[in-house]
Amino acid sequence: MKNLFLGILILTSGLLSAQNVVPGGKETIKIKGFVSQTFFMQDQKFAFGNGQKAEWVLPPAASTNKSFYGFDVRNSRLTLVFNGPEIAKDWKLGGVLEADFFAGNVGNGVFSPQMPTPRLRLAYLDFVHNQTRIRMGQAWTPMFGNVPVSVSHIAFPLGYGNAGFVGWRFPGIFLYQGLSDKSSDVKIRLDAALFANSWTGPGDNDNFMNAGNVGTPQMETKLNFTAKSWSAYLVAHYDQKELAAIDTTASNKLAGTAFEVGAKFHHKGFLLQGNLYSGKNIGQQFGGITQFQMTTDDLRSLGYWVQAGYVFDKKVGVYGFLGKEKVNHDDVVKLGLSRSEHTLSNFMIDYKLGAVTLGVEWLHSKLGYYDGNDKTADGNQYSFSALYKF
Repeated sequence: MKNLFLGILILTSGLLSAQNVVPGGKETIKIKGFVSQTFFMQDQKFAFGNGQKAEWVLPPAASTNKSFYGFDVRNSRLTLVFNGPEIAKDWKLGGVLEADFFAGNVGNGVFSPQMPTPRLRLAYLDFVHNQTRIRMGQAWTPMFGNVPVSVSHIAFPLGYGNAGFVGWRFPGIFLYQGLSDKSSDVKIRLDAALFANSWTGPGDNDNFMNAGNVGTPQMETKLNFTAKSWSAYLVAHYDQKELAAIDTTASNKLAGTAFEVGAKFHHKGFLLQGNLYSGKNIGQQFGGITQFQMTTDDLRSLGYWVQAGYVFDKKVGVYGFLGKEKVNHDDVVKLGLSRSEHTLSNFMIDYKLGAVTLGVEWLHSKLGYYDGNDKTADGNQYSFSALYKF
C-alpha cells in the first residue's frame, strides 16, 4: 500500500507540475494551484461551515455529544497567471484569474456533495512600470495581511472573521508604489486602494443596489516594510454605508474605520507572525466577528492573532496559533446582535514530502455570546490533510 501511494504521488507530480502555456501571442500563461484533501471530525457545528470552512462554533452548542466526520476537497484551487508583453514604453501588462470550489454544490440531491461549484476569487489586470504597479479588478485589499500556516484552513484561514484576521477581496483600483532604492536592505512600499463597498442591504447585492454601493467606496492605505528575515505593515481604512432605502430621500450613513498592524519574523526554521486590528462597523471586511447592523449606532471591535512555528530539517513543522477578538459588549446588546468575543487556538504538525504536505491539526473554538444572558459555547475539530502544490 505504501509503494502504491508513493507511485500515485510521483505520477501526479509529473502530470500536474506548473507549466508555461503559449497562447499564440507574445504573452505566456502560467498554470498553478494546489489539490487539497482534508479528513475531519467535529463535536459541534461551526461557521462559516464545517470541514475546511470551520471558523467558530455555532451557539447554542449541542448537548447530545454526537460527533460527525467528513472528507473535504473544496480548498483545491486553480490559478492562471498571465505575463503579457510591453503595451507602451517600459510598461508591461499582466493579470491573474483564480478560482476554488466553495460556491456551494450542483443541486441539492443525494449526489450533490460530490459536485462542489467553482467560485471566482481573483480577476485583475496589472500595469507595471519599474516600481509602480497599477492593478484593476478584483484583488485582495491592503487589510489582508499575514496569513497563518495551516494545511486544512487555506481559503478560510485560521482566525478569519473571528480572531483578529480581517480583510477581503473586492473589485477596484489598487496602486503599489515602491519607495526605497532597489538595493536597499529594507524595502518600503506604499499601497493605496479605492474599491467597492458592501453591506447587508438594503436592496439587491446582485445588481449593485445595496447599502455599500449607495455609500462611498472603501479606501485603504498601507505602508509595508520588508527585509531578509522580517516584514511589517501598517494599514488605515475608511468607508461609509448608506443604510436608508435606495428609493427614499432619507439618509442614514454608517462610517467604517479601522487601523491594523502586522509583523512576521522568520529565520532558518523558525517563524513568528501576527496581526492586530481595531475598528468599527467593518463587517464587510470580516471585523466584529463578522456581524452587521442596520442602524447608525457603532459596533466596535478589537482583535489579534499570533502564530509560532519551527520546521525541523526542512521536513517536520510544528505550529501553534492563538487568536482572540472582542466586540464591545454594550454595542452588542444595544444593536440586538449576539457574538461578543471569541478565542481560537490551533495546533498543527506537518510533514513535507517534496511538493506534498501532510498535516494533523487540532482546532478549538470558544465563543462568548449574548441572548439575554452572557453564555459560552465550545467546539473542536480534528483533521488530517494532504496538500499538493503545482
